[in-house]
Amino acid sequence: MEQVILVDDNDEMTGIGEKMWTHLQGKLHRAFSVFVFDRAGQLLLQKRAETKYHSSNLWSNTCCGHPRPGESIESAAHRRLQEEMGFDCRLQEIFTFTYKVEFDSNLSEHEYDHVLRGVFDGEPSPNVREVSDWTWMDVDTLMNDIASCPDRYTYWLRLAIGRVHALRPSTNFAGVPDAVGGLPSNAESPTGLSHGEDREGE
Repeated sequence: MEQVILVDDNDEMTGIGEKMWTHLQGKLHRAFSVFVFDRAGQLLLQKRAETKYHSSNLWSNTCCGHPRPGESIESAAHRRLQEEMGFDCRLQEIFTFTYKVEFDSNLSEHEYDHVLRGVFDGEPSPNVREVSDWTWMDVDTLMNDIASCPDRYTYWLRLAIGRVHALRPSTNFAGVPDAVGGLPSNAESPTGLSHGEDREGE
């Protein structure tokens, strides 16, 4: 049984809830959204698999998920990045926000969402149970397409992308380390870009 962390408006833990019950009841819970860029400043998008319990077949940020009880946001984000997209990279939390949205399935997302940013110049190897397609996209192009065709994209991506874009480095990530090893200790497709091929997940 998968569990999520229930929180108050200050992200203080108030309890633990079973995942589907939490989404049926619309309980506020802790979550994260990962945005991975290449050094040219393009964002890695994924298309959520048809089997996802909500927001299936929609384009979204690189990955997202919920920390398990006792698991930190950073550890959970690295775990899900590997589970969904088949790679890992250094991540930095850049802001948080809270949102609530109801879906036609009688489920809802009510999340205290931690947004993390990373840099990766390789090729992802997505788990086909999680991800049906992927692409790199310029953020200005993405924001224009969201304005024109919002129903192609997940609700949380549409909310977060403007602030993510505003907080981008002025150098478009040039010279930023990506790989975790060797770091310092301290449904239409979006327009204009080709897509990666699906690969078998574990």
